[in-house]
Amino acid sequence: MLAGIGRIEWQTVGLAAVIYGGFLAVTWFWQSLPLALVPMLGAWLIAWHSSLQHEVLHGHPTRHRRINDAIGWPPLSLWLPYAIYREGHLIHHRDEHLTDPIEDPESAYFTRAAWDAMGSFGRRLAAWNTTLLGRLTLGPAVMIANFLAQEAHAIWTGDRQRLRIWLVHLMGCAVVLAWVTHVCGMPLWLFLFGFVYAGAALSRLRSFAEHRYADHHDERTAIVETRSPLGLLFLYNNLHVLHHKRPAVPWYRIPGLYNRHRDALMRLNGGLVYQGYLDVARRFLLKPHDDPLHPHHHHEPQLPSQAPLPVEELVELAPRKVAGGRG
Repeated sequence: MLAGIGRIEWQTVGLAAVIYGGFLAVTWFWQSLPLALVPMLGAWLIAWHSSLQHEVLHGHPTRHRRINDAIGWPPLSLWLPYAIYREGHLIHHRDEHLTDPIEDPESAYFTRAAWDAMGSFGRRLAAWNTTLLGRLTLGPAVMIANFLAQEAHAIWTGDRQRLRIWLVHLMGCAVVLAWVTHVCGMPLWLFLFGFVYAGAALSRLRSFAEHRYADHHDERTAIVETRSPLGLLFLYNNLHVLHHKRPAVPWYRIPGLYNRHRDALMRLNGGLVYQGYLDVARRFLLKPHDDPLHPHHHHEPQLPSQAPLPVEELVELAPRKVAGGRG
């Protein structure tokens, strides 16, 4: 399957050049572009960069991790350090634990204890986030705020490794923001909302329906078949069950491999297949994708008090989430 892949995957090197070159070009020439086009291009590039980060953490485009990590490290999205994303996503690939809110850092499900601790407003917000419209509108804010709160708690309680990662990451963020706002003269609000937030929403579109609980772990990963440009944007991770079975396959080989083994992959995942993202929207735009309480943690004893817990205690109850399901 991996025969013929060279020491350097030039397709991915070229992709990285397009993404970083595109980012520099759009931010530099933004005043010469129609204003409505700027956030469209910006969101695409941020989401595409997220897909590139996912690709390089799986060992592409070279056989040298330091080179690959250097390609994925630049913090264009600002909020997510690459090193933390890499750590959590590789844990996510323990397929026997997929969707479990304790074991899977990218699970969208909750334990009973965490659910009860959220309070009525938090539960309503979490339920809205199980719809596609909720995931695309408020979902990025919920994901980013939850992630940053957990990271702040880890640093506050003495995690020095996390602190070092964040200090280096923030230096990178300062360079990105200096380029965007001071060199290119782009308003900060336009970058934060038109690039960062909208790009996170695009990435959430991919991750929205790619996992759901089933008794057998092979049936917890979906397939979204699409011929739209979204396949290229997501580097064909919409064919997600193939990625989980063969995570070392580079993005440009996924479509051909999927076409050759389509029937077998559909049998493997129990027929969890969507006919494009319009099909996902038709099913789940305003309807929940699933019960937010994980079946294995649905009937845990409730907490004695129904009052919301302080933030620091809620962070302790919730498993550490990484990237909110970007992988």
